[in-house]
Amino acid sequence: MFAFEAATSSPGNPWLNIGIFGAFVAVTMVIVFRASRNNKTAADYYAAGRSFTGGQNGSAIAGDYLSAASFLGIVGAIALNGYDGFLYSIGFLVAWLVALLLVAELLRNTGKFTMADVLSFRLKQRPVRIAAATTTLVVCFFYLLAQMAGAGGLVSLLLGVGDQVGQAVVITVVGALMILYVLVGGMKGTTWVQIIKAVLLIAGAGVMTVWVLALNGFDFSALLDKAVAVAENPAILDPGLKYGVSEVSKIDFMSLGLALVLGTAALPHVLMRFYTVPTAKEARKSVVWAIWLIGIFYVFTLVLGYGAAALVGPAVIAGAPGGPNSAAPLLAFALGGPLLLGLISAIAFATILAVVAGLTITAAASFAHDIYASVVKKGKPEPGAEVKVARRTVVIIGVVAIIGGIGANGQNVAFLVALAFAVAASANLPTIVYSLFWKGFTTKGALWSMYGGLISAIVLIIFSPVVSGSETSMLKTEAIDFAIFPLSNPGIVSIPLAFLLGWIVSVMDKTVESPEKQAEMEVRSLTGLGAEKAVSH
Repeated sequence: MFAFEAATSSPGNPWLNIGIFGAFVAVTMVIVFRASRNNKTAADYYAAGRSFTGGQNGSAIAGDYLSAASFLGIVGAIALNGYDGFLYSIGFLVAWLVALLLVAELLRNTGKFTMADVLSFRLKQRPVRIAAATTTLVVCFFYLLAQMAGAGGLVSLLLGVGDQVGQAVVITVVGALMILYVLVGGMKGTTWVQIIKAVLLIAGAGVMTVWVLALNGFDFSALLDKAVAVAENPAILDPGLKYGVSEVSKIDFMSLGLALVLGTAALPHVLMRFYTVPTAKEARKSVVWAIWLIGIFYVFTLVLGYGAAALVGPAVIAGAPGGPNSAAPLLAFALGGPLLLGLISAIAFATILAVVAGLTITAAASFAHDIYASVVKKGKPEPGAEVKVARRTVVIIGVVAIIGGIGANGQNVAFLVALAFAVAASANLPTIVYSLFWKGFTTKGALWSMYGGLISAIVLIIFSPVVSGSETSMLKTEAIDFAIFPLSNPGIVSIPLAFLLGWIVSVMDKTVESPEKQAEMEVRSLTGLGAEKAVSH
């Protein structure tokens, strides 16, 4: 375990950390400006002109998916909770099988730019698009909160900024950079930032993993023994340290697992990536690439988490300015001193910036394409107007994300992302599955399922220990306690409820949706015939 006493306020050299991060921002800005030259149409801005290969898009998906939660939150969760923390990694990875088998290719074939294109294909356009845009914006907001909280925690550690005002300024700077990336680069610029960031993140985590194993003679058992000795708690190797204390915590674990596994296939910013490839074959290839890259990274998190427990210590991590989110940077400092800390922290910043940019362009596309172009202008917007609206929406979303991030500062980012997954799985997944696979699904069923899943998930979160009633709640005042719902994750209630509402309302609804549209959607989703730039494979 390394001496951390003198480094508690700011390990490493703050100016070195800022310099490395500044160099990354400068390089990626040049790339974004170069990529933005060809942003002439809506297809260029939203879907990068469908010009990326499966390998490039798979790397970008990995960049989108490996967020601050994956790097900062999960390493911290494993360092503090051992086996139970690694369940986040398993859930995030297994979820890709659902995305690959259920939605990737079918969505690419059926849609154009956004998730709402698919959901409204054979249903009534106006109400379904409004509902899909609403759920997209809410899910993106929850995910943005997690990234902004990660930014605040990371910088508070790196620069020794302990006060709330300083952290708020940092979150504002991250938000402003994000707005600039998306305004200038669109999807093409954002995708290149994500590809670069994915390579850097996996390489950085790989170097740290090999380093940690080398210090233990490449004996993983020796690392685990050392982690147990430093933590003075053998329970970090066993299931149940966090989720096995009571019956409620066991149910909470099931709810978390359900949200993680089903949420990925319904995350709007991940689904939107499938439209940046030219064919369904490339969409399949991009998911396979993403699974390999993401799987390798999550194996690294296991070593990094226990490495942080062994070399830094759970007590030090818990007491650091960034809390659990500080585990990976502190491990970097223990291994390679200020230089490695600066590099790893710059990669973590890149992670936050890239994911936030992807979320923002998804939310902006959803509003501009689904609400403005399709509902307000009835599918006939003036040339260039849709992209202008998207750019204005980016600024508004950025400001909201900054304000929300300041409010969520200090929360474990892996935990916040799990809430975003629960909302996505509740609000979007039932409608996606029913739209693609059930002929009897109706517009009313879709609306009840989306709004019912969305509202139930949010209401349960508000009345859960996440918001009030415990030491780790967002409202930390003991006098405020309205936690009626005992679980921290609403998925086990809200996801089945959304499926049930969609089924019951569709069965009771006497409306017959267009059989021609249903047949067209079935053929198109399975073959790709009729999709933009589609080639049947």
